[in-house]
Amino acid sequence: MNIQWYPGHMTKAKRAMKEDIKLIDLVIELVDARVPLGSRNPDIDELAAGKARMVLLNKSDLADESANEEWVRYFSGLGCHVVKVNCKTGSGLKQINPTVQEACKEKIERDRRRGILNRPVRAMVVGIPNVGKSTFINAFAGKACAKTGNKPGVTKGNQWIRLSKTLELLDTPGILWPKFEDQKAGLNLAFIGSINDEILDREELALELIRFLEERYPQSIEKRYPGVEGNDGDSPSAILEQIARVRACLLKGGVSDNSKAASILLDDFRSGRLGRITLELPPVSAQ
Repeated sequence: MNIQWYPGHMTKAKRAMKEDIKLIDLVIELVDARVPLGSRNPDIDELAAGKARMVLLNKSDLADESANEEWVRYFSGLGCHVVKVNCKTGSGLKQINPTVQEACKEKIERDRRRGILNRPVRAMVVGIPNVGKSTFINAFAGKACAKTGNKPGVTKGNQWIRLSKTLELLDTPGILWPKFEDQKAGLNLAFIGSINDEILDREELALELIRFLEERYPQSIEKRYPGVEGNDGDSPSAILEQIARVRACLLKGGVSDNSKAASILLDDFRSGRLGRITLELPPVSAQ
């Protein structure tokens, strides 16, 4: 299954971020906890070099908890402060302010020595589309969200948002997408719904997901769809057909509607109804 998605505004977004980063103390990067490497843009490390870093493992409650801990250790090993969150439910958001203070401890202490007191940490939130960036800003800011207006050196259209007394966010319109170095990264993003389903073959995507689940989480399908028995040697298409039958996805003449079954399977995975599943492990663990 060939997936490519590399919009033309990439260069423009990178150029804008290079300018904005000069004003920033901290880069807060959102990734999807189910596919942390695949859901981040590799250019962020270069663009944010020398800045304090925080990684938010969003939708961590949908990911395998043991894998979450491995990812926390992985990103911590890269010098990032890590918080497990679910921006939609608000889980973990209370940990962000104290973690920001810890991440920027040296900067805060340096300001204090210079007699600069109570200056908020200036942060930039980055992340690929559909990873939860807007949801995070809205959930974290709540009703206290207030645009404080343009500040010197900020390009027109960019706004500072006061998230708390100790944290301001530079809200930028820049969007970054990853360039897929291999098809597995694109496939994982398709699984979690970060790529528009309209440009994909959902049935083919479901078959790829079944292959993965049978290898890594073999009980997940049987638990969700009683009556489906993934025996050794059963092809993904045979399993999808079983799902269609147990969910009464039938066409005229009793023919299984595999397209509808594919949609059910993908929706169940994305919502967590198949259980807590992580699609990739940190590089060291994978080896």
